[in-house]
Amino acid sequence: MSASKPTLVDDMREYEYTVRNAQGKVVTARIEAPNEQAVAARLGSMGLVPISIEPVVVSGLDKEIEIGFLKKKIDLRDLAVMSRQMATMISAGLSLLRTLAILAEQTENPELGKVLAQTRSEVEKGGSLSTSLAKHPTVFPPIMINIVRAGETGGFLEDALLGLAENFESEVKLRAKIKSAMTYPIVVFIMAILATVGMLIFIVPIFEQMFKDFGASLPAPTQMLVVLSGIMKWLAPVLAVVLIFASVWWAKNKHKDEIRAKVDPMKLKTPVFGKLFQKVAVARFTRNFATMLGAGVPILQALDIVGSTAGNWVIEEAVKDVQGGVRQGMALSVPMGKHTVFPPMVTQMVSVGEDSGSMETMLGKISEFYDQEVEATTESLTALLEPLMIAFLGVIVGGMIVALYLPIFNIFDLIK
Repeated sequence: MSASKPTLVDDMREYEYTVRNAQGKVVTARIEAPNEQAVAARLGSMGLVPISIEPVVVSGLDKEIEIGFLKKKIDLRDLAVMSRQMATMISAGLSLLRTLAILAEQTENPELGKVLAQTRSEVEKGGSLSTSLAKHPTVFPPIMINIVRAGETGGFLEDALLGLAENFESEVKLRAKIKSAMTYPIVVFIMAILATVGMLIFIVPIFEQMFKDFGASLPAPTQMLVVLSGIMKWLAPVLAVVLIFASVWWAKNKHKDEIRAKVDPMKLKTPVFGKLFQKVAVARFTRNFATMLGAGVPILQALDIVGSTAGNWVIEEAVKDVQGGVRQGMALSVPMGKHTVFPPMVTQMVSVGEDSGSMETMLGKISEFYDQEVEATTESLTALLEPLMIAFLGVIVGGMIVALYLPIFNIFDLIK
């Protein structure tokens, strides 16, 4: 007799159920589960008694077509909202299973809803929340898994989740500030490139033919545009293909250590933007470090996680060295002082935090300071770059227009 095949979490199907809620109203909705018994158990944990449970039959025309790059990704904002809602429901006395069921049903991101439904099934089988979250490493970052594990062990899960929510919300604000500073110059630069290529391919040939008909000799700037136009006709498709392949290659390889070891140090040395990248990395490192220490994570384990969350290879390597020094019995500020990526103010405040026993508070103050520094720097950069990029666009496009109209003066001489 062959053993029955166990139901996998991924073997989910959709069921339509009808229940009577607490107000006495009949409600019909849909839910994903491995079987009808799992649907009934889930509804029971929510305090609902099912009237009927039927599998949903999806025809070929009605079946949802999912395209990978069109799926809504699970970002940090979704995790921040989820963490805060979970903390609120747990502190209100709801069981973990019911909390996960409600979040899976109500989350605005369908992909996160599916993951939470799977997480609930894993918890229902006896797994801890942190272990269940760890089975989805592409969705839940290591810092979240470790803080949830610390909260479960110490019996303060709701506080740990609230700390996570605040951490994620601060990170979302930080990313928004960086995007606001980078979007404008990037958009203007792309517009300048597109305008230049468009004029070289479509406008310059028309003027070139007109000048040939008049038999006028072309000035040097105009002749240079004509030569560039001829080159651009075959160079533009080549550059487009190279750009596509380079983008695909970068997306696949940008997280590899050998690539980050070359790119990240260059980021910190970049004029104007280098200091901004350093402040962003320090703000992330100190904020995540403070969150993990506040959740009760041991310092060595916290250092093992927070280095990679800073987003820069230089800080990640520095934190590894700091971790080695702490493991040998050194104070945290001593090995940190050996790395120039940590400003003197950071190491001094860490030293004060160690001496006063308020490391978490000091790290939080540092992260707040650098968040404000990032905001001030981005505002200054935006104010500086706006006129510079407008001038850049004007010089490129205006210069080409002037070069195209220079031969017209020669044509007037020929007519006379």
